[in-house]
Amino acid sequence: MKRFADLNEAEILALAISNEEEDARIYLQFANRMRTDFPASAKIFETMAEEEHGHRHRLAELYAKKFGETLPYITRQDVSGFLRRNPIWLLDNLQIDAVRDQAETMELEAAKYYARAAEQARDLEIRALLADLAEEEKRHENLASKLEADLPQDQKLTEEETARKLFVLQIVQPALAGLIDGSISTLAPIFAAAFATEKSWDAFLVGLAASIGAGISMGLTEALSDDGEITGRGLPWVRGAACGIMTAVGGLGHTLPYLIPDFWLATGVAACVVVLELIAISWIRTRYMQTPFTSAIVQVVLGGILVLFTGILIGSQ
Repeated sequence: MKRFADLNEAEILALAISNEEEDARIYLQFANRMRTDFPASAKIFETMAEEEHGHRHRLAELYAKKFGETLPYITRQDVSGFLRRNPIWLLDNLQIDAVRDQAETMELEAAKYYARAAEQARDLEIRALLADLAEEEKRHENLASKLEADLPQDQKLTEEETARKLFVLQIVQPALAGLIDGSISTLAPIFAAAFATEKSWDAFLVGLAASIGAGISMGLTEALSDDGEITGRGLPWVRGAACGIMTAVGGLGHTLPYLIPDFWLATGVAACVVVLELIAISWIRTRYMQTPFTSAIVQVVLGGILVLFTGILIGSQ
């Protein structure tokens, strides 16, 4: 791997040409993958790709003029000091914020490269072109803001709504399903064990097993039920992790109070935690699913009470 300071002017231009070609391809990948959900941003990335192609043509013309038609093969991987890029353009599900952050990083790196290359070049014509390109890339450094600013207000609102819907579909829905299952389905075994033994430790062990077991089960079920290719629900392992973790969290919420040795005190605290869990579930449904809070609280509380009293009734026999 070469140090940047060891590059000659031919290699500096060749590397710049290679970088512009790669960046243009990445921007076109962004545009192609985002065209359905974010058409306005896709159009901007197409424009960025055209600009990168323009830079490449100017660099290639100057290289041919100075060094001939034979272009040495050199890429950013051959030179130390370049940032390692996260290849998010290869992911099945592109998040708009991640794309904007990646584009901003690319433009910042390009601007720094041209500025440093201009300082190192001795040929006045090469130095002038590199300095000009550095200034042009600097205008794109804050590409995330540029993408937001360049969008008409109606298109911006449309893309924000699409991003919100994707977030709800890919993260909120599986996480909420897990939280509901963990908070409600574990009530029966935990309180059944509690009232059957009237021992906090026994209730804790049952709750721990039920919560973790349910988390693993729900996580696998969510991940294996849909690969996201057709439904657009996102990566299965992300949905599975969100669902499994929230299932375990929902059950552990009213399990942990049974670490309190006093059985009745532990049960009272666990009951209060259950109420808070049900309120939280209702709020999330209202916030992300547009379910009226009154309706959500009635549905969730009714279900929770039925399961809770089922556990108490069975455990009291």
